[in-house]
Amino acid sequence: MTRLTRLIAGVIISATVAAPLGAWAADDFPTRSIRVIVPVAAGGWGDVTTRVICQRLGEILGQSIIVDNRTGAGGLVGIRYTKEQPADGYTLMSTGSTLAIQQSLNKEPGYDALKDFIDVGTMVRSPALIVTSSKSTYKSLSDLLKDAKEKPGTISYGSAGVGTTTHIAAAMLLKKAGVQMQHVPYKGNGAAMPDVIAGRVSFLIDAYGSSQPGLNGGLLRALAVTSDAPVSVLPNLPTAAQQGVPGFSYYYWLALFAPAGTPPDRVKKLSDALAKTLNDPKIKSRLQSEGTEPFYASPTESEAFLRKDLETTSQVIKDTGIPKQ
Repeated sequence: MTRLTRLIAGVIISATVAAPLGAWAADDFPTRSIRVIVPVAAGGWGDVTTRVICQRLGEILGQSIIVDNRTGAGGLVGIRYTKEQPADGYTLMSTGSTLAIQQSLNKEPGYDALKDFIDVGTMVRSPALIVTSSKSTYKSLSDLLKDAKEKPGTISYGSAGVGTTTHIAAAMLLKKAGVQMQHVPYKGNGAAMPDVIAGRVSFLIDAYGSSQPGLNGGLLRALAVTSDAPVSVLPNLPTAAQQGVPGFSYYYWLALFAPAGTPPDRVKKLSDALAKTLNDPKIKSRLQSEGTEPFYASPTESEAFLRKDLETTSQVIKDTGIPKQ
């Protein structure tokens, strides 16, 4: 065999071997740990819920998943950071309404949710609670709204900060109810809670999971839930719609996102594993015990959901007069 013939034969053999190996490598994803960026502080509903899901998701994928809290600027720090990471499926982000809110609220958010990220799938949704101090004279949301109508602009409410989900939810509620209150922004719901408990602000909209200790400890009173119907964890608590705000509902939600350009086969593998995770009876039970419900949607369905949320959020910010930052 001549040298040229051997060279040609070697190329043919290499190409033949490389094709199945390349396919095997793609199917073998992931081969190392995955990071999930959470753009909110540790301990809140979004963080805790993400950790519960990621533990089981990692078991299904056969790799550990590291939750990495990258906080700051109302979630922008973590969102922008994720956008710049390699599009290889090894860096994901868990967030929800924050993605739509920050894009709608900021003149220069530094990202485009529909262009810079790929939806892996929605994960969960949870209604919020309208909570006040257990020492408050308000026994229901109806009491609070009645007082607010009689004293426009004098009653205050807290939030996790301007443009956060807690602020947007409260602004939507007050607009729907036709009342005016003073907004007192804090650096997170955790920072606002002591003033709610002490009665220095009249109410706060918070996730069930983070309000539960205060409710069980007798420090907080729930006035209403923002879901379409009463929830199983608090079956006797009426909705806001049942207390003078017809048509009002609000849900926190979370989804997994990957940087734009992540290979479709990897997105599908992640999404399929996420669906299995959320169908796990133990995960379902754990989430439901904390007032959260599995809310899986495929990448295509999730993108449509995000698109709608962007439109709704932008309109809410415009209607409520929240100035762009």
